[in-house]
Amino acid sequence: MTIPVKGSMLVQVAPNAYEDYEIQYNPTELTFDKGAQFAEIGIPGLDAPIQQFVRGGAEKLTLELFCDTTDQGTGINATSVTRETDKFYQLVKVVPALHAPPVVTFYWHHEFSGNRVHEDWGNNRRNSFTGVAESVRQRFTMFSPEGVPLRATVTLTLREWRPLEEQLFELKLESPDRTHWHQLGSGETLSALAARYYERPGDWRAIAGSNGIEDPRRLAPGSTLTIPSLH
Repeated sequence: MTIPVKGSMLVQVAPNAYEDYEIQYNPTELTFDKGAQFAEIGIPGLDAPIQQFVRGGAEKLTLELFCDTTDQGTGINATSVTRETDKFYQLVKVVPALHAPPVVTFYWHHEFSGNRVHEDWGNNRRNSFTGVAESVRQRFTMFSPEGVPLRATVTLTLREWRPLEEQLFELKLESPDRTHWHQLGSGETLSALAARYYERPGDWRAIAGSNGIEDPRRLAPGSTLTIPSLH
C-alpha cells in the first residue's frame, strides 16, 4: 500500500529561523489565482486601444485544511482542535522578531502547479508556493460536552511573496547586446527603459539617439521605440 505524502508548510519565525508545520490531513483541492495588469492606450483612428503590460499581479493560493482531534476522545478532557488550527491562525499575526507576519512556503510534491513552465518563460519553474497569509477563516463543526472544539475546517489564502533579486533572476530580461523594440507606455521614461534593457539608467541617450528624440521629456505613449544594442 502506498503511504500518502503529507503536505507541509515551512514558516519563518525569526530572520534566520524556520519551523516545519506538518498538515494533519492533505487538502482535497488547491486553488491558484494569478493575473496581470495592462494599461489601455487609446490611439486616435484605431479600432481598439493598445494593451501595454504594466506588471504582474501577486498570485494567490487558497487551500482548505481539515483538522480533527476526535481520535483522542470526545468526552471529558478531550484534546482541543485549536492545537492544530492555531498553527494556521497565527500566520496572519505579527511575529515580534520580524515585525511582520511570517513568510510561508507550502510544499507537497515536486509535481506542483508551475513545475513544467516552458524554458522560453525563463527560470520560472517551481515545486512549491511561497507567500504571506492574506486571510485565515476557521469553521468549527464539532464540540465536546464541555464545549471544547474538536473538529474544524481552516481556509487559508496565501499571497505570493518573492524578493526583487529573485524575480529579476527568474525573468532573465533581454540582453543589452541585442536590438529590441518597445511600445511606449504612459509615464515611461528613457532612463527607465535603459534600466530595464541595459541595467544602466544612464545609457538612455543611446535610445534617444537611435529614435531621433531631441527632448526626452516629450514622449508619445503608444509609439514604438528601437532599443539599440550596446557594444
